[in-house]
Amino acid sequence: MAAPPTPWSRNLAEPTIHETAYVHSFSNLIGDVRVGANVLIAPGTSIRADEGTPFYIGDNSNIQDGVVIHGLEKGRVKGDDGKEYSVWIGRNTCITHLALIHGPAYVGDNCFIGFRSTVFNAKVGHGCIVMMHVLIQDVEIPPGKYVPSGSIITTQQQADRLPDVQPEDREFAAHVVQINEALAMGYQCIENAACLNAVRAENARLEPNRHLGNEEGNNMAVTTDIANQVRSFLRQGYQIGVEHANPRRFKTKSWLTAPLKATGEAAILRELESLLREYSGEYVRLIGIDPNAKRRVAEVIIQRPGETPSVAINSSSRVTVNSNNTVASSAPGKANWTDEVRALIQAGYQIGVEHADKRRFKTKSWLTAGSINTKSVQEAISAIEGYLRQFEGEYVQIVGVDPSSKRRVSETIIQRPGDSASTASVTGNTSSSSSSANGASVTITGGRLSQEAIAQVRSLLAQGYQIGTEHATVRRFKTNSWQSCAPIQSKNEREVIAALEACLKEHDGEYVRLIGIDPTAKRRVLEMIIQRPDGVPGGNNTVNSKVTNVNNNGKSVNGAVATTSLSPEVVSQVRSLLAQGYQIGTEHATVRRFKTNSWQSCAPIQSRNESEVLRALEACLKEHSGEYVRLIGIDPNAKRRVLETIIQRP
Repeated sequence: MAAPPTPWSRNLAEPTIHETAYVHSFSNLIGDVRVGANVLIAPGTSIRADEGTPFYIGDNSNIQDGVVIHGLEKGRVKGDDGKEYSVWIGRNTCITHLALIHGPAYVGDNCFIGFRSTVFNAKVGHGCIVMMHVLIQDVEIPPGKYVPSGSIITTQQQADRLPDVQPEDREFAAHVVQINEALAMGYQCIENAACLNAVRAENARLEPNRHLGNEEGNNMAVTTDIANQVRSFLRQGYQIGVEHANPRRFKTKSWLTAPLKATGEAAILRELESLLREYSGEYVRLIGIDPNAKRRVAEVIIQRPGETPSVAINSSSRVTVNSNNTVASSAPGKANWTDEVRALIQAGYQIGVEHADKRRFKTKSWLTAGSINTKSVQEAISAIEGYLRQFEGEYVQIVGVDPSSKRRVSETIIQRPGDSASTASVTGNTSSSSSSANGASVTITGGRLSQEAIAQVRSLLAQGYQIGTEHATVRRFKTNSWQSCAPIQSKNEREVIAALEACLKEHDGEYVRLIGIDPTAKRRVLEMIIQRPDGVPGGNNTVNSKVTNVNNNGKSVNGAVATTSLSPEVVSQVRSLLAQGYQIGTEHATVRRFKTNSWQSCAPIQSRNESEVLRALEACLKEHSGEYVRLIGIDPNAKRRVLETIIQRP
């Protein structure tokens, strides 16, 4: 509908909608609304550029059910094209159900605005993830920030303190964009008689061959499972290539180029079917090539020796290209995933492991299990088998990461619910603990390390520090002549703990201490004794436990830690903050104040002595026992907060 004539505008501007976009008939678009390519505007949306105008919605974005977009007559934002708009929504952005975007407002590219969230008189930078029931008003959210559910962000200080988006959050947002792109095409097809009849004819032709192994059945399998991948490449302007390798060449990564001369989607699929049959006893992979940058953006194995073309595509590799050019492929169970690991390591790629239960798998919300930094194929396989056992009953995938460009090159599912876990043994005893990496629960059992030592390791790794160990006999301990254990290069918690256990076992009967190292400043931030000659583990919260910390000048200071009711994680966090020269503060809030983020300060903590700080924390917890209490780390030089963590809940 055209904009109505008003005292401030009589231009009767109408929406401009790209031919590839889909606007549902139950939505309302009024006035100068500019809709880009492949946009989906779902039922029940209200987009009214009748007061504030114009509006812009970028390519591949989706406006979901019940969204309201409106703007004040006064107030504008500058779009990425340099022009002024009442509302600007960038490319590849999701505005989800019942959200409100009220101009003047800017939402950048690759953003996610969660259910019932409100953006008013604000700017949300590129790549931000805004979760559910959030209010963003009168602020500018820096690019790449994560806004938790229920947040109220109304001051720039709050906006600047937001955490960064994690890779799994970006993947989830990209997945939602892809889903809605497919929905846009599907809705367009269902309103086009010719398209709908073609789909019905294809389904009718597929049905008789669905369970057969004949050539026609294989062709339809290729068309069904690879068409979206090929279409995705072509729509992004990429070229497509094919390579093959026999098992010997695959081991040395000596791939040969297979001729692929076709250009159109249908012709490419027909030629691809022919190539899969021609190289049926070899590995075959699909290549996505960026012709402008002259580089590969994806390499995906779609066939392995012993598989028919039908199996290779239906089961072995189901591929998705995300908006950030990452590739996801799914392999059946454990079929030759060891070859994939070997190929990744030989190519110099790093390997990560992720897992997801059935619910998380449906939303592509993978959790990070850990990273494997070894260059030994056998060690990598053993570590992955350990994760398979640990997450039995869940989906597990291995991720190949290019350390130079810091991007994913492959994602391969190696376990699905119902698969039996690998039975290979994993060496190394580690102490009982539970850790989280992006929400993943990792259980560590057995061993000598105390709970506090494990918590300290976790805290150091979380802050980006390296871990080292030193040992000393009783005589050397008296003269402070420590000797180094084997270096620990890994930053994976499980591998670090295994290395610590190995040092403890090797130097049984000696002192062993844990070292935290700042790799940037090249200085120690922590020294903590974790074993004594009498066999008593160090680092536990007892009166006799001596902890050696390092102050800002790099000098060691010894002190006894008083018995405390605080958790080992909190004690370790306090110790780490003090070791870096930060001040400690505390804040509390009732349930009502917590909802509005209105925290109040406890008594100031002026001391830098660990025991005195812990006593002050306990006093605050006791005084506000029915409230939220959070620990604050403060940089006295920059006069800013470096940490906020809740240590008590009602």
